[in-house]
Amino acid sequence: MARHTSLTSLKQISEINLTPLMDLTFILLITFIITFPLIEQGIPVNLPRGKASPLDPDQSRSISLNLEGQIFLDDVMITKEALASEMTLMGQSDPETTVLVRADEGIRYGQLVEIMQILHDAKIARLALVTQQEEKPAK
Repeated sequence: MARHTSLTSLKQISEINLTPLMDLTFILLITFIITFPLIEQGIPVNLPRGKASPLDPDQSRSISLNLEGQIFLDDVMITKEALASEMTLMGQSDPETTVLVRADEGIRYGQLVEIMQILHDAKIARLALVTQQEEKPAK
């Protein structure tokens, strides 16, 4: 006996099911929301507290100095000589870039002055010293 199936009863599915795509989108969004603050503060530095206005530069580079005196340029360890050459190149090619200096509050003042001297020699005009927000006393 031959099988009789009706070809007209099978309908083409002309719609795309968007539910799995929406689930994936929300999972990626949540992942980026959780990991972004960790990426931004990659080098552990105990910043000093102080009053300052918030920064929102479009183009910025970050220099971090930790308690051991190590220097990091955008979360990559670097020597003073390499930092000086990198900042000189940046000062010549893109003078509108803001340099954010994050220094641990326990480092020697002279170490911070050396970094500031490197930035001055490289003709970096836009820089900011990053601090933690002061805690307001409870009333």
